[in-house]
Amino acid sequence: MQEALYDELIESSTGADFDSFAGAERAMNVTDQSPLTRKLMVFAAMSETELGVLERLHRRRRSFVAGQDLVHQGQTEQAAYILAKGWVCSYKLQPDGTRQIVDVQIPGDFLGLRSVLLRTSDHSFEPITEIEAAEVLAGDLLEALANTPRLATAILWAVSRDEAMVVEHLVGIGRRDADARMAHFLLELGSRLALVGMAGKDGYDCPLTQYHLADILGLTAVHVNRVLRQLRESGMVTFRDGRVAFHDHDRLVELAEFDPAYLDQTGPLLK
Repeated sequence: MQEALYDELIESSTGADFDSFAGAERAMNVTDQSPLTRKLMVFAAMSETELGVLERLHRRRRSFVAGQDLVHQGQTEQAAYILAKGWVCSYKLQPDGTRQIVDVQIPGDFLGLRSVLLRTSDHSFEPITEIEAAEVLAGDLLEALANTPRLATAILWAVSRDEAMVVEHLVGIGRRDADARMAHFLLELGSRLALVGMAGKDGYDCPLTQYHLADILGLTAVHVNRVLRQLRESGMVTFRDGRVAFHDHDRLVELAEFDPAYLDQTGPLLK
């Protein structure tokens, strides 16, 4: 059942099939939407007014080079970003200088949203690749949320979904063995990327290194290499040269005990 659900999720959220979500195609052509709009329309069909507000939130578009933090731990400036292109990791620095990657952000994700409401940012965001992101000032975001309650609800859904992923990551680090942990993370990434048209059932492009995976999954780089080799030799998945290729989807889902229900991306609840 879980495998069938994941297959349905992938098939309904990639490429030309994405507009099969009820109500999404009624608002505007999916090819004209930003990744954030595509993601939010999984939860709520947007009116022209709400789409216009989302478009205005993207007007301060900036580019950032890889490796240079765009939000840093302890930052007090109240601004967030909407990632439009590229990959980012969010991480927490420890007093001894080591870091723990909390999550990976892909196009359509907010960056530093909590810093708009909290006095300081509690973690940092570092581009993994060169990125494009829209800067969203606190005043603009709060005005948009106040004037468009349905959009505010959709953004709350996205934030809640992010929290659900953090819970899964904690369970993974605490309770899953290394093989299942890796499989679960690769499947989750595939589901998230499919939502914004960047993955299919056969796999997806991925710029993460084994060192990133080690920081994300609480493993050593050597252990990551061993796990990826075992998954490849078992015929389930290959991660090589920046590409994740699924070979035996059903077995990978079974290994990870992957249930994508926590991602909540099977169709709009608000219509």
